[in-house]
Amino acid sequence: MPGETVYLREDTDGRTVAVMRTHGEIDARSLALHRLVAEKVRHEPALFAKAQATLARWLGECTPRERRYLEEWQRAFQQGMQTALALAEEDSERGRTLRQSSPFAGVIAPRERFAFLRAWRDAHEAPGA
Repeated sequence: MPGETVYLREDTDGRTVAVMRTHGEIDARSLALHRLVAEKVRHEPALFAKAQATLARWLGECTPRERRYLEEWQRAFQQGMQTALALAEEDSERGRTLRQSSPFAGVIAPRERFAFLRAWRDAHEAPGA
């Protein structure tokens, strides 16, 4: 399935081997996906309300450890759509950390997400992988 952190490929001897994606690869893919999401939200601002609802729901069910990240998202959302989207697209350690608990999950349809992940894999997989 596209988007998994482990994938199978053939090595140079024709054997199938499992390959683990690096944190850097996963972070780069997450940033690219959030850039796609941000573009979609900018074109369809009503989707921002969907992300706000997700955030509110998660805040009601989260663990204390998750709460601090969700509260940081909440502060960004309270400052408005552009601030929250800028955070989603922020290429920094903070951005990487917060994208792991992104309330923008579900903003794009599963089919769009899988198409993105397939395209990402095809564009970034090493030759022969």
